[in-house]
Amino acid sequence: MTVDGILNINKPWGKTSFSIVAMVKRLTGERRVGHAGTLDPAATGVLPVCLGQGTRVIRFLVDATKAYQAQIELGIATDTYDASGKITQRGDPSGISQGQLEAALIPLCGLIEQTPPMYSAVKYHGKRLYELARAGIEVERKSRPTKIHQLELIDWQPPVVTIEVVCGKGTYIRSLAHDLGQSLGCGANLKSLIRLRCGLFDIRDAVSVPQLEDAFRYGYWQHFIYPIDIVLSHWTAIVVSDETGQAIRNGRPVVLEKDDSGKGTGYLKQRIPAQSSFGNHCRAYTPDGCFLGVLRFNSESGQWQPEKVFQPS
Repeated sequence: MTVDGILNINKPWGKTSFSIVAMVKRLTGERRVGHAGTLDPAATGVLPVCLGQGTRVIRFLVDATKAYQAQIELGIATDTYDASGKITQRGDPSGISQGQLEAALIPLCGLIEQTPPMYSAVKYHGKRLYELARAGIEVERKSRPTKIHQLELIDWQPPVVTIEVVCGKGTYIRSLAHDLGQSLGCGANLKSLIRLRCGLFDIRDAVSVPQLEDAFRYGYWQHFIYPIDIVLSHWTAIVVSDETGQAIRNGRPVVLEKDDSGKGTGYLKQRIPAQSSFGNHCRAYTPDGCFLGVLRFNSESGQWQPEKVFQPS
């Protein structure tokens, strides 16, 4: 049986993201399963798992804004930047005040440069950095830009700082913890991490592994499946005629204009302009509400090019 959609799973501590994907494959029998953003084994929280045609929207989820709650232990730095690593530095955080913490967090917010940890999946000359790190090899890593939208001090119980972070893709919270420790001069490591949100998927709505296993056992697991297009709900939705829908299914570019008679190429509440005023993407649907796919605006031709086309389940 083919399953198309997305599960919002609350990944437990100690499990790899890959093991959660393997579990979903086993339970559903669906071969095409993938997750949208790795969580380390020691991290918990929101892990969107896409099934069937849902795997084709993973890149849009990976690009989505994410929110985390992190506990950072001051006074100890490690080679992995988290509690699992070997200690590389010890310092005394006893004299650090809440005011100093808040001041040290300010430069870590906004558009910043961040160096990936050696224990990460970033590739260096074809090898993962963590493979080199496990072999005792450390290489120079290039910093990369990342966006921290929000960084808030939630609690300070020395030597543990609790922060909440809203960030863009490619952000390493472990690196954020390490950089905070270096800024304060005492060293720091990431003690625990919870992903609170990934795009529109929130931890308050996430299903736990035991709940999901029970749902499969008693036959109501599809209650937890989200439709594919929910990931794209921030884009304008258009309804197209049968003729235009067939052109989209065949991968042909189309011009979208409002037609109140329902016989034109596209119709809904608003006209879709030749020069897109609402962005470069939109969602296309058939008159009976079937999701057709993602269209991307081509400014040179003034047409909308099908980028992802989905077949009816």
